[in-house]
Parts: sequence; structure tokens; C-alpha cells
Amino acid sequence: MLKKFLVLLFVLVIVGATTILISAAEYTIRVGHTGAPDHHYQYGLEFFAEKVAEKTGGKVEILIFPADQLGGQRQETEGLIVGTHDMVLTSSMILSNFVPAIGAFDMPFLFPTREIAYAVADGEVGDDMSAEFEPVGLKILAYWENGYRYITNSKRPIVKPEDLKGLKIRVPESPVFLATFLTLGAAPTPMAFGEVFSALQLGTVDGQENPAAHVIHNAFYEVQKYISLTGHFYTYEPLVISKNLYDSLPADIQKALLEAAEEGRDYQRILSIKDDEDCLKQIRELGMEILEVDKPAFQKAVQPVYEQFKEKYGKWVERINLIAKQKPE
Repeated sequence: MLKKFLVLLFVLVIVGATTILISAAEYTIRVGHTGAPDHHYQYGLEFFAEKVAEKTGGKVEILIFPADQLGGQRQETEGLIVGTHDMVLTSSMILSNFVPAIGAFDMPFLFPTREIAYAVADGEVGDDMSAEFEPVGLKILAYWENGYRYITNSKRPIVKPEDLKGLKIRVPESPVFLATFLTLGAAPTPMAFGEVFSALQLGTVDGQENPAAHVIHNAFYEVQKYISLTGHFYTYEPLVISKNLYDSLPADIQKALLEAAEEGRDYQRILSIKDDEDCLKQIRELGMEILEVDKPAFQKAVQPVYEQFKEKYGKWVERINLIAKQKPE
């Protein structure tokens, strides 16, 4: 009897502590992302959540939903604007559907190194780009990392541009991605990320392009034979909050979110780099063939894409190239 009483007392204490913890949070913010639960997006957001709680004295609780649990990236981003969602870690490609200017960041082979990509996003260019989003109801807190992207497929080795001819390649919903793969001779197929594995498995598409982490964490290696280290795009993964929600928060909470987002960005970038290295090793061990490519040939082949988007993105590309010239590779 005493034992049962002690167990009940322990449960009541735990429940009571939990209640106190929950009631201590004055604000609860839900954030979604497309990565698997063991992806570096998740770990970066967990770090971010800890920092937010720390900086706000527990006033703000961040709840994390991986693997598109709150909807696809486009749906979540739309939700930020209309007020049904709070925050999302999403790709620059998806964001280009709402603010076309950010498509400039997705131009092929634009960032020779991560250091240049970071200097662009964390400086004046990134600030100016972020300002483009506020009129449509989106607030970019910081530019996290998606990373360099590689091409996988189940049909044949891809080492030069002409090897892509006729292959059906899944791409995100981005005009630049579509134009790039069309220019390279492939048949690009826009598709939500959550549908990619089944499309590869069923042969709806022959391949896809993403950082190595997605190949491992989403088991693409089960349905793909080759991975070509093109690094054709470096892409950001901005952490975005509803502008209306952000504006409704006290100034000290806003400051805490911005600071935590930047600290989380730096932490997540480190995770991303390590994950890319580790995942490429796993990809080889799991039997996929890793292929080095003729990168200069690819860079030359995509030059028509720059001409196609010159009027739309020219000023942004010029500013990025200027920063690249100032930073040695």
C-alpha cells in the first residue's frame, strides 16, 4: 500500500512539475521543417529552441515538427502569411515562389565556397534580401544551410553535361532549377520533397538532386545507383517566422529570437558540413557509385541560364560576384 502511495505521489510531482513548466511559457511557437527526425535541421532547431528558452527565461517554448508534419514547405510558408502557421525552416527555392528576388541565390555554381555563401547571407546582401520579404508577411530570422547539391539517378553515370540528356530529374518548385536542368538537357520534374522517394521507387522520375544528407536520411540510396558530385547549386535554408506574429511579440522576445536564430545558424552550419562528409562515406558503404564530374564543363553549359535571368537577377548576381572576388577561394 505504501509502495502504491509513493508511486502515486511521484507521478503527481512529475505531473505538477510539467504543469508548472508548461504554464511558465507565455508564448508557444511551432516550427516545421522537411528533414527527417535525425537530420541536421532537427538538431539545429533543438539547439535554437534551447537558446530561445534560455534567452527568454522560459517565456517562449519552441515546438519542432520534422518531416513535413505541419504540411509541405510551400503550404507552411503560405500559412505564415495567412496566420495558420508560426515558423518554418524552408528552402530558398520554395521562398522564390513568394518573393522572386531570392531566386538569385539559387543560380547555378554561384557560390564557389561556403565562406562566400556565408558572407553574402550574413552581410548587407542578405539584409537587403530579407527586407524584400516583409511586405508579403514573412520575416527571415537567419539564413541556415541546405548545402551543396549533388545529382543522383538509377540509370547511368553522370560525369559530363550530356550524360543528363533525357533523364527525368525531380527538382524543387523553382524557375532557376527548371531552367538549369532544361539547359543541361534533362527533363526536370517539379515535385514536393515528401513525394520524392515514392517517385524514385516507382520510376516516375529517374533521379533527383539534393545534398548528401537527404540521400541518407530519406533512404534515397535504396532506389538510386549513382551520385555525381556536381555541387551545381549551393542553397540556403532560411528560418522564417510570420511577420504578423513577430510584430505582435515584445521587443525583448524579438531580440531573443533573432539572437537565437543566428546562434542556431552557426551551429547548424557546422552540423551540415560534418553531415555531408559522413553521409558521403555512408553512401559509398551502402553501394552507391560516387562519381567525380567535369565541373568546368557543367559551369560552361549553364551560362545560358545567366543570360535568361540577367534582367531579373543581374543586380544581385553582380553584388555576389563582387563579394566572391574579395574572398580568396
